[in-house]
Amino acid sequence: MKHYLVIQLARFGDLIQTKRLIATLVARGDGHVHLCLDHSLAPLASLVYPELELHSIAAHRTGVSREQAYFAMLNGNRKTFARLKALKFDEVYNLNFSPLNFRIAALFDPATVRGHFWDNGQEVSSQWARMAMQWSRWRKLSINLVDFWAYYCRDAVAPEKVNPEASPHGENIGIVLSGRESRRSIPLDLLAEYTTAIARINKSAKILLLGSHTEQNAGKNMHRLLPSDLQNRTENLAGKTNWADLIEVVSSMKRILSPDTGTMHLAAHLGTPVTAFFLSSAWCFETGPYGNGHTILQATRNCLPCLESDTCPHKTACLEGFQATDFIRFMITEKSTVVPNGINAYQTQTDEFGINNRIFAGTDPDQASRIEFRRFLARHVGLNTPLSNNAHHLAIKMYREKDWSVPRAEESRHVL
Repeated sequence: MKHYLVIQLARFGDLIQTKRLIATLVARGDGHVHLCLDHSLAPLASLVYPELELHSIAAHRTGVSREQAYFAMLNGNRKTFARLKALKFDEVYNLNFSPLNFRIAALFDPATVRGHFWDNGQEVSSQWARMAMQWSRWRKLSINLVDFWAYYCRDAVAPEKVNPEASPHGENIGIVLSGRESRRSIPLDLLAEYTTAIARINKSAKILLLGSHTEQNAGKNMHRLLPSDLQNRTENLAGKTNWADLIEVVSSMKRILSPDTGTMHLAAHLGTPVTAFFLSSAWCFETGPYGNGHTILQATRNCLPCLESDTCPHKTACLEGFQATDFIRFMITEKSTVVPNGINAYQTQTDEFGINNRIFAGTDPDQASRIEFRRFLARHVGLNTPLSNNAHHLAIKMYREKDWSVPRAEESRHVL
């Protein structure tokens, strides 16, 4: 029996977005799949991936310096590291580009590690990871993170098998209050207007406000912003759900309205329909909901997608489309004739390569280039996809000089 290890030390949403890779390893049926993750997400992982063996560690510390956090993590995680090293994994998928990930990779023979590995005292990334660093410079041509991680395996499971097709599971409407970065979220006064409109149409539905304990006050404020008759059927669940509760709540909904959040990805995992708001640094082609049948409302400006670490010089002008008088009408009817300026609307669908966002309202000047780029990457991972006449220009951008030569034995093991 083989042993496979996935190292995913990022946050809630990233854990869910690792699903296609994990499903691929499980589908092989020839081994045991392990997952190394942060302590805080182990209870969620046990519910989402019950077939995996979990190895949780302290991967995130706040309130201390980077050096203090680094040494505290290494010392506190020694038993888990010893256990991982003793298991003699056949394949290790190290997904995050971080100092801790590289140090964990040093536990293993570099020939077994895909992604980011430690080789002779050096931090090294395999070809597929290096290519992602290249295309991150042209983010408008990005692919979904679920597919990027999945294609560390040439035998990735079919995209349509990853998540259920979106379909209503009840009458309740979920409202995710905000994401980790406020600039990527809809302001509460606008969100209250959207919620009111949705609630008027769904007269029997309860409105459930979702978020972490840090959004409890936002939930209270949101409740006060709603008309009095809607307040009676609105419940603020922010900070009141554990992982099992959240899964139960999300799996019983007709639809969820959300910015780019972990809860949005959880809804897609469960097949609950999502209406997703993407703006600022959130880019739907990178981290949109995965599966067939979700709706994405993406802000469009020449400056998007931006970097969340940069100060916005435009006073978050990408909100203007969401503030337009026709926005609510469009959100409800999805009629392309009333889509506001500054908004593109997409329906998620799967194709041979992965998730694809089909535009049904607005204008996407990058669509042709994005199709061309997806075909190029599909061919790179072994799919028999026809290439465009411009493929050689993409190859020059994506491949390093040594990628064109016959790879050395140690390099060939890391083409993915």
